[in-house]
Amino acid sequence: MSRRIPRSRPVPGTAHRVPSANRRQRPASVRVLAVAVAAAACLGVSGAPASAAEAEPVVSRGVTIPAFYHPPAELPAANGTLIRHEPLPLGLSIPGLDGRPMPGTATRLMYRSTDSNGQPVGVTGAYIEPWAAWRGTGPRPLVAVASGTMGQGDQCAPSMALQFPLTLRGDTVSVGYEALAIYRILATGSAVVVTDYVGLGATDRLHTYVNRLDQGHALLDAARAARAVPGATVTPDSRVGLYGYSQGGGASAAAAELQPGYAPEVPLAGTYVGAPPADLTSVIKGIDGSALAGALGWSMNGFAQSDPALREVVETNINPTGRAALKDMSTMCVGDVLFSYGFANSTRWTNSGRSLGDIIAASPEAKAALDRQRIGNLKPAGPVRLATGVHDDIVPHRQARQLAVDWCRKGGNVTYEAVSLPNLGDKILTNHLVPLITDQGDAVSWLTDRLAGRTAGSNCWTMPLQP
Repeated sequence: MSRRIPRSRPVPGTAHRVPSANRRQRPASVRVLAVAVAAAACLGVSGAPASAAEAEPVVSRGVTIPAFYHPPAELPAANGTLIRHEPLPLGLSIPGLDGRPMPGTATRLMYRSTDSNGQPVGVTGAYIEPWAAWRGTGPRPLVAVASGTMGQGDQCAPSMALQFPLTLRGDTVSVGYEALAIYRILATGSAVVVTDYVGLGATDRLHTYVNRLDQGHALLDAARAARAVPGATVTPDSRVGLYGYSQGGGASAAAAELQPGYAPEVPLAGTYVGAPPADLTSVIKGIDGSALAGALGWSMNGFAQSDPALREVVETNINPTGRAALKDMSTMCVGDVLFSYGFANSTRWTNSGRSLGDIIAASPEAKAALDRQRIGNLKPAGPVRLATGVHDDIVPHRQARQLAVDWCRKGGNVTYEAVSLPNLGDKILTNHLVPLITDQGDAVSWLTDRLAGRTAGSNCWTMPLQP
């Protein structure tokens, strides 16, 4: 059987998705216990392409990716079209008094979206029909959740993490930390749809980490696809909320900007944007040398696949050590990369000994490519709540606050929340992760109010908006 090759040429020396049993397995430098993600997958929709079941298996760092995640060769014409579905057992679930599972019944999805080069792409994810009743006005609402950073290996997909919240298999470590936010949303009576993003889970290409268009499209198309899930009680009239923190905050922010032109029929009622990487030039400096330095590798891998200007920079400037690192990181989840590349400095990966940030800044073409990823050039649709920790040095606070200012200047309805906590340690992720937890309850409450039809006020007047 012919093997699926990514539509865009990958960087020489970096890994890409090839569904093959012969895909080389690389031992992790620190062997850790990881979550079991291998499950026999049967296609859950009548008429699903037989090629998915017959495709050669993909094995990523000791985890076999279920056949469900292999996109068909031909995709539907319309964005948001449901390609296939199957039941998804939730790893954290208990029987309710009425016999239904709590917090809800989950369905694994594959749906059609459009990537940053205008090409059709199959994206996976999950829909959860809540056990709790919706007590607000109108039909049951829907929250489209964009997960925070999970990794770049297919086994790191958020939909798999819902089934296996803590993994113990092969050379993979993955934790489904978004479950807390998802379950809090379900408890309000809102349905939830989660996107796996472009290329995370789906085996035909590499995950395009923090790509503005790919992420925004995937999130909006997940909201479209949710309406077609059998048994779903959401309707085309259901109010829709977007929710995301960190990588997810960038995705929800991008989707709020793109919705008027890309998915105007999605009735967007409100968007939560937590710690968004809005200015990647600034974020690259924040993550280089940090505990999450591997995210720099994920972004370079993804953009090298989708953007010729950044591909050229990588091909020209990365040394053999850097090429090996990028290839290794391309199949890693967050836990793997923290152990293997935590606090790495990109100067070790370049021919010149300069950092990747400095190299990109010196290349007009590469800098322009990153500038195209900038969020804040468009007015967001509907009310937005943007929160960021004042000491966040991984996704720097200053650039996140600047996004709020940019949106306010464009007339956006923005509620900005500076999460004030003590400095909890430089470059070790705590200043980035703790606000995720401390602000979560307020974020869910704010979004639930929007889904119930309550008006949101802006606090743009509290911020200086002069250039």
